[in-house]
Amino acid sequence: MRKVYYIYNPQTQTYDRIYPTLRQRMMGYMRRLFIGMGLGAVCFIAPLIIFGSPSEKELRKENSQLQAQYSVLSRRMDEAMSVLQDIQQRDDNLYRVIFQAEPIPSPIRQAGYGGTNRYENLMEMANSDLVINTTQKLDLLAKQIYIQSRSFDDVVEMCKQHDEMLQCIPAIQPISNKNLKQTASGYGTRIDPIYGTTRFHAGMDFSANSGTDVYATGNGTVIKMGWQTGYGNTIVIDHGFGYQTVYAHLRDFRTRLGKKVVRGEIIGGVGNTGKSTGPHLHYEVHVKGRVVNPVNYYFMDLSPEDYDRMIQIAENHGKMMD
Repeated sequence: MRKVYYIYNPQTQTYDRIYPTLRQRMMGYMRRLFIGMGLGAVCFIAPLIIFGSPSEKELRKENSQLQAQYSVLSRRMDEAMSVLQDIQQRDDNLYRVIFQAEPIPSPIRQAGYGGTNRYENLMEMANSDLVINTTQKLDLLAKQIYIQSRSFDDVVEMCKQHDEMLQCIPAIQPISNKNLKQTASGYGTRIDPIYGTTRFHAGMDFSANSGTDVYATGNGTVIKMGWQTGYGNTIVIDHGFGYQTVYAHLRDFRTRLGKKVVRGEIIGGVGNTGKSTGPHLHYEVHVKGRVVNPVNYYFMDLSPEDYDRMIQIAENHGKMMD
């Protein structure tokens, strides 16, 4: 039913009916239409703002799942890194020690990726910090696994050479000394027999009659043979694998330069040449260029009891013979 409008006429004191024009009627229709559209839009948009659209809900759900998956992946990579670190420690402190190999330097194990920014293309992604952090962990884990794999290749190669290495390591006394009575002086700080002052003694002295046989303590090659100041007639054998032995104060040579010798082979005779106070053999063991205590390299020649006795004898002799 169409509405009827009246207006009060004070002159006649009556209500006169109003007949709106076409324009007024159109404006009324338009006003009601816009009000209805506005209310409809509010009723449609408000729930979307408050509750979100189905697609937005789905995207938020997927984003939450991705964050959870990245977090789980990050934790698993941390666990894998922990396992890898344990393997690295075993490699350095067990496998490589067995074969007398140097541990892999930490800067090499922990080296990252240098140069250009590898993760620049990830910075514009949503949750870029999480994505970049996880990617960095993955790259570091992959590189360290590669380095560890190469290290195990080296260990396998050392295993193949193990039998040869055992033959080359100095492992017996350089003279016949079963009763240990020829042990004259040990390794370490000792009293100089000539000057009476203390100085470092880089080897062990074995007293013996002049001409007593001197033996090569492991397979190797004679790389030096001749006179050396202070040491007199000296032989140096390179055993490979970082090992060298020195035999000093010899009376004579019974081998030749460049000859490959085997453990137990006679290479010379005990003498009194060089700076010496009596016939004896001065014996040194060098490992990778560093002089070490020879007493630790008689394991094929001494029982545990004899080894303890030798240590006591070597330690109790305060004077050396050279």
